[in-house]
This record gives sequence, structure tokens and C-alpha cells, in this order.
Amino acid sequence: MKQEVRSSSRPVPWNRSEPRAIPLHEAKDFRVEEGVLEDEDRGTSLDGEPHVTAANGELIEPGRALALTDFTPPEIGTGERLIRLAYRIGVPGSMLVSPMGKKAKLRLLATVTSPLPGNRVSGTALRAGHFLIHGAKTPIAQVDYAGAARVTPPLERVVHGFSWLADLEASAPRAQVTPIAERILNTWLNANPKPPTRPGKGPAWTVGNTGMRLLNWLVHAPLILSGDKPLRSRALRAMNETARWLDRNVHHAEDGLAELGGWAAIVAAGLLLPDGKPRRLYAEAGLIKALGELVGEDGGVLSRSPIAQMDAIALLVRLRACYRATRREPPKAVETMIGLLVPPLLALVHTDSALGNWQGGWAIEEDEVVTLVEASGVRTRPLRDVRQWGYQRVLAARTVLQFDAAPPPMPRHARFGCASTLAFEMSHAGQRLIVNCGGAAAAGGLVPVRLEQGLRATAAHSTLTLDDANSTAVLINGAIGVGVSEVDIERRTIESGGASATRLEASHNGYASRYGLTHRRILILRDDGTELRGEDLLLPSSRKAKRGKVGFAIRFHLGPDVEVGLSENGQGAGLALPDGSYWQFIASGCDIALEDSLWVDGQGRPVATQQLVLQGLVSRGGGNFGWLLKKMG
Repeated sequence: MKQEVRSSSRPVPWNRSEPRAIPLHEAKDFRVEEGVLEDEDRGTSLDGEPHVTAANGELIEPGRALALTDFTPPEIGTGERLIRLAYRIGVPGSMLVSPMGKKAKLRLLATVTSPLPGNRVSGTALRAGHFLIHGAKTPIAQVDYAGAARVTPPLERVVHGFSWLADLEASAPRAQVTPIAERILNTWLNANPKPPTRPGKGPAWTVGNTGMRLLNWLVHAPLILSGDKPLRSRALRAMNETARWLDRNVHHAEDGLAELGGWAAIVAAGLLLPDGKPRRLYAEAGLIKALGELVGEDGGVLSRSPIAQMDAIALLVRLRACYRATRREPPKAVETMIGLLVPPLLALVHTDSALGNWQGGWAIEEDEVVTLVEASGVRTRPLRDVRQWGYQRVLAARTVLQFDAAPPPMPRHARFGCASTLAFEMSHAGQRLIVNCGGAAAAGGLVPVRLEQGLRATAAHSTLTLDDANSTAVLINGAIGVGVSEVDIERRTIESGGASATRLEASHNGYASRYGLTHRRILILRDDGTELRGEDLLLPSSRKAKRGKVGFAIRFHLGPDVEVGLSENGQGAGLALPDGSYWQFIASGCDIALEDSLWVDGQGRPVATQQLVLQGLVSRGGGNFGWLLKKMG
């Protein structure tokens, strides 16, 4: 893929169909504050790009494409490679580690210290008798653990992935919560006495949920193995059977993140269950391959979802804790990948220290992000130009601008794919000014499931739509269809009248085939963060323009605490923020309407908001619409 030179005057194409590879990185350490890189040696590579340092001290810098052999631990010898091969073709682990093939007694070899605390509020709700997910309560006794009666996707993931164990552990001393954990586990095992022959036989036996369940069982084992002996033996057998099931079925995962979770669980079982060395060697190779297929060269997961980005980091952090519990060093790939994953995530942090609402995600709050980053051990700053992941970040004094300058994820990667190309979000001094609705991945809590597709639509984002149509088709079950396939993006610094600004210019072809028009958006943010100038252009996509007109709408979804009033002439609006600051919005060429909207908050709950809408008819020959957002006083 061609790489952009930021000072270039020529935009560079982002092609949805181009392959993406992971770069290999070499290493050392630095400390970072907001927007400032601090390094003992000034930590820059030969091309001037900043270093990123993983927890093990490995330096992350742009480099060559990565091959599987680059991640092979140096201590793996010929004998161990043969063990891995034998296990892969079905030779039992006990025969590969014991001359007589005698099975070791089934037990847990070590106790893992969980690196990521759960949600105390959700754990308290469990102690009160119900699951609390994105604000919605479901009584424990009313859950169908067999999965015959389908429940909402968020509840399925929590119940069958056993992520609630961390929440329960965070809510009270172990002695108080162990009986609750054992009761739910016993009910679940009664409903699921043995694994099915194939994956996907109900929500309990997708590869993603199964991998998360096994990993959580192993990491939080004291909660479910501290009670009576029959249940302890039953739980251990379930762990062993689940690991064997994943051995056979991990390749049938529903998507890349689910496969990564499956491999991580198999590795953890190889570390913590007897006769596990062959399983561990086999699974480490699968884990490394899955990482290479999940993550782009700049460290962003190919689903482009910040939720998936956090899930991938959390999986590797928990897996690393399993290595530490057994006094082993994880493969270099694990530390390297953790170091790659953190900087892109930080690119989507706003001035309130919470995440932006992108690709199904919601405004995950500061404490959750900080806890994850601290557990990763990575010290870095946000990437401003995440080329492969597709998000541009501009930090201007106390203002942060986030811009989606890439196509939606490819269908095979999309989890909650959104038609958000050329949308932006903006925050200032801890206040959100312009947002996207977000929250499709939280649908099934207080966000109704029926709203999921609407929250993934172009109209749910702060960008332009034509004829109320999505720039990329939004399909059911999180899938994405045809639409935007190429995006041109140019980023440069401009000087004018003694002041400087960052200029972003991007265009997409999502409306070219249907309406013969290309959408181009220009954003110019002053370096003092007080003024954002924008222009949305519709340009003929071919030399022969189509006749007639088409309806357009340019939407600016407002933050949850913004008070808005329209001007008398209908071409301006005043925005008052809770901190007392006042912003003016002015548009040229069309009137401004004020409509209802919603925004999904840090707990995955819907909040009623408003949106400014510029709308009208535009010629098939094209048109342009300028607007200004400026801080007054």
C-alpha cells in the first residue's frame, strides 16, 4: 500500500481491497505525557517516527512485513516442533510428555492473579440476584443457560463467556461470592453437560464464547474450585473437555477476534492443565497466526472497532498473566502485539478521557481505558494518523478532532460494521461538541435491539448522506455490504495570517454508482482549537454528470450536555456547554434544522440529544456546502 507523505499536496488512496500486513518492530523504553514524547534518547527511528514501547521493553517502530517465523520463540527446537506437529495431527498430549503415555491427575497447576478487575456494580447486582448489562437487569433464575430460548447478544456473551466472574470477584471478599459463582456454574453445567460435536450449536458453543469461558474459568479458578469436591471435579473435567473441543474446532471461529480468543484459551489450558506442553506449543503457533490475520500494520484490529481493540488487548493481557503464573515467558509476539495495539486505541480518546463512538462502540469511560492500558504495561502516546485503522486524530490545544478517513471493515472482519466514512467527532476541554450516536454493540441492554441497524447507519454519524441512503450497505448481524471501497486522504499543516492549522481532506466513492457523485470533506482545525472550518463537496464521479437533483443531509449530532438555539435567519446556531463556554455554528447555502438524536454513554445506555441538520436538494452535477464551528470569547 502506498504511504502518505504528510506534506504532500496530492491525496493518497485508501483501497478497501488492498492486503494489510503487520510490521516487525525492535525495541526500548520511553515515557509519555499528553501529546509529548519523552525518551532518554529521544526515541525516534531513522524516519523520525516516534517509538512505542511494550511492557517487556521491546521497541515498536515502522519496519518490514512480518512473517510467522519472526514470532517463533528462539527456544523452540526441532524436538518441540515435532511435538507440536504430532499434537496437531491428534496424538494425545499424555503420550507426548510421558514415555508410558500415562495421564497425569487432572488438577490446576497454578493460580492466576487476574490483571484486570471486573465491574463492581455488576458484581453487586449478581449478589442481589440478577445480571446487569448496559443498564438492563435480568434475573439469574430466568436465564435459559441451554440457549434454547435466545436472549440478547450482550447477555449471551456475559452468561456463556463467564465474564461475570471478574465482576463478582470485584464486588466482595471471595468467601462471600464463591457460593454464587458455584451456583451459577452448576446450573450452567446441568444445562450443558457435554460439548456438541460442532461449534455454533447454540450461543454457548460458538468459538468466541467458548474460548472466553475457558479462559475465565482458568483465570478465576479459585471462585469455582473452592467448594465441595464433586463440583470441583466436575468443573475440572469441564475445563479439560472444553480445551479438547477447542483443539478440534477453533478453526471454525465466527470471526478473527473469536479465533484469537479460542487460541488464547487453548494456550492457557496448555499452561495450567497437566500434560499441557504439546497443547501449548500447538496453540502458540495458532495464536501467532491469528494475531497476524486480526491486526493491521499500524496496530488497529481490522474490524476497526475500539471495542474489539480493547477485547484483543484484554485477551493478551490475561494470557500473559497465565504465563507469569507458571513462571514462563510468553512468546515475543504477545508482548510485541500488546505494544502495537495500545497506541491506536488511544487515538480515539477524547478530552474527557473517554472513547469516541465508532464502529458499534460507545463512549467507554476513562477508568476502564486507563485500567486496561496500565495492565498492558505499555507507555505511549496516541497515534494521530492511524492509516490502516483509518482514524485521523488532531490535538489542538484543548480540542480533539477524530475523523473516519477509511472504508468500513471488510465483511469478514465486521462485527458491528458502520457506514461512518468521513464522519467526525470533536471535543473541547472535557466537553463533547460533535459526536456519533454509537452503541450498536450495546444493543440488547437499555438500547433496544431493533435500533442496532439504525445506529450503524450513515445518518447516525456526523457526516453527509444522500437520499437517506447509507454510503455503505448495512446488513443484519453486524455485516457490511457494498458501498465505499476507496478513500483518498491528505493531511497537512497550513499557515495563514500568522496562525497555523491542520487540514484534512478526504473523499469516498460510496455514492458514485447510485448517484454519480463523490463526497469530499475538508476539515481545517486551528492549532489553538477554537475554530473548525468545514466544507462538504459533491463532485461528479464521471465526466458525464447525471441529470436531475437528489436530496442531501449533513448531520452534526451534538454532545449530551450541549444546549442549542437556532438563529432567527435559520443559518446559524448557538451551542452552550456546561462549563460556560459558548460556540457558534454557521452554515452557508442552506438552512439549519434542529432534530432529535441519541448518544450511547459510557455504560452503553441511550441518552437523548439533538442534532443540527443541513438539508436540501443538490444537482447531480454537484455542489458544495461550507460551515464553521467557532468558540466565542
